[in-house]
Amino acid sequence: MNQLLNKLERKYGKYAVPDLIKYVIVLYCAGAALGLIDNRIYYNYLSLNVEAVLHGQVWRLVTYLIEPYGFNTGMGFIVSILFFAIQVNLFFLFGRSLERAWGTFRFNMYFISGWLLNIVAAFILYGAIHSTYYMSGFQYIYWSMFFAFAAENPNMEFLFWFVLPIKVKWLAILDAVYLIYCVVENIVSGFSYLSQGGTLAAAGVYFSAALAIVVALGNFLIYFLSSRDYRRISPGDIKRRKRFKKQVQQAGRQNGGARHRCAVCGRTELDDETLEFRYCSKCEGNYEYCSEHLFTHQHVKKHV
Repeated sequence: MNQLLNKLERKYGKYAVPDLIKYVIVLYCAGAALGLIDNRIYYNYLSLNVEAVLHGQVWRLVTYLIEPYGFNTGMGFIVSILFFAIQVNLFFLFGRSLERAWGTFRFNMYFISGWLLNIVAAFILYGAIHSTYYMSGFQYIYWSMFFAFAAENPNMEFLFWFVLPIKVKWLAILDAVYLIYCVVENIVSGFSYLSQGGTLAAAGVYFSAALAIVVALGNFLIYFLSSRDYRRISPGDIKRRKRFKKQVQQAGRQNGGARHRCAVCGRTELDDETLEFRYCSKCEGNYEYCSEHLFTHQHVKKHV
């Protein structure tokens, strides 16, 4: 998986969309606005209905991303607005943090793979039980960012219910347990519905909800765990970084005070404060690259 992502990034990395999370949030807010107007618009014309897609409504393969947000009514409406605002803020935090950690291309691929996997799951469900409606659950793809964020920042603390400080890793475990419970609950509800005389296609609503969660968790596990760079903490890297730090102190004087410079584009942290710089374990020598060129540069090999 890691090698595949490297090859794709070298070939298509220039097409990656920087700060993709902004546009993802626009879709999320559009779904919220649609939920306030009329949910039926989404389910009748925009949702991931496989049978409708097969009859020519191919736009649903994209518009299903605009999934309505479930606002409550009455006094609960104000609470829903509050939690929606908190979610949007958290999605910005998770998305930008992951893009800095993974790089622009890989963060783009994370959402693209989530989008495609949901489509594949919908067609599989349709072929298996002829369930036309698929509960896209792309909201779970949003929240699966939290698991990746927790893996990158396990000891960061959030205020649980704005009062109790708790580390992100424990919140991620609680969230995982809850999602697994939701999967089991939907499967049990689906079979219970069948036992009461319901049709298999109608029970697909429950099964699709369970499948949507599995897809989101699978997207996280397959993509994140298989693409992690475990060599970044190798003894060779540690030794090279210590040696390079000594050179950085001298190079900083020549770079106008900058401590990092990309070996490809020559940019420093003074040019763009959002840039992150890392060392390549495959290059022979002390070469540092910005996040945009870390996976796309040609490896430097010493000639004997």
